[in-house]
Amino acid sequence: MPQAPRATAARAEVYRSQVLDRTFQILDILAHDGPAHGVTELAEKLRLHKSTTHRLIMVLESSRYVERDNATGKYRLGSRILELGLSALSRLDLYEIARPHLRNLVAESGETAHIGVMRNGEIISIVNVESTQALRTPSTVGTSHPSHCSSLGKAILAFSTPEAVDSFLEGRHFESYTRNTITTPEDFRKEIESIRRSGYAIDDEEREEGLRCIGAPVRDSTGEVIAAVSIAGPVFRITRDRTAALAAAVTKTAGQISLALGYRAQNGRSNA
Repeated sequence: MPQAPRATAARAEVYRSQVLDRTFQILDILAHDGPAHGVTELAEKLRLHKSTTHRLIMVLESSRYVERDNATGKYRLGSRILELGLSALSRLDLYEIARPHLRNLVAESGETAHIGVMRNGEIISIVNVESTQALRTPSTVGTSHPSHCSSLGKAILAFSTPEAVDSFLEGRHFESYTRNTITTPEDFRKEIESIRRSGYAIDDEEREEGLRCIGAPVRDSTGEVIAAVSIAGPVFRITRDRTAALAAAVTKTAGQISLALGYRAQNGRSNA
């Protein structure tokens, strides 16, 4: 007597669950029981037939979840696992990741710390930790600012692609706010080149007289600049004599946040 369709479907579902379970077990073994294993060794640990283990390994290898060492014939975790891990990290809430680092930056610098992102050529502040100083910059979360006179905006653009800079400058009107505001595309490109060399950007009373800011880029797991960190304070505290030390603190914080998002420098490349 043929099996009922419902019973057949249930058995198929159980089989698929077993296959998934055994597949995850293979990944767990490769992750925790040594750097590489052969098919026979894996089959023994899983208590599976060698041919079944081999079929599962072939599926994982075809999708780059495992890789075979040609010299030893053994298998190890593949590059796809790393890609998925870094992708998951990069999607963690930037607010939650950044806030403790900004608190540390405020404690180290004594100034208000920000994180901003660029949207439609404007900087939007998304995280803010205020200084405990009596005279301090107020919270700017949710507000937008012109990028050309912002350390956040300049830091993001300086370490973005040349195409991104060209797109930003196309048809751009450089509104002047103080006598220090950059007002021409030529001067802005020179500023961008200077920032690339130093690794950080400065708003030197360009948006508001008496206010100085220092910013550095934040990267995600792919290396793309997605935000920037800055401190802001009065010029009598953020003096030119202190700029190098404060910039080091800002770039360090930006690097720590980038690391938490999955960014890994390659070939000696720094966060900047």
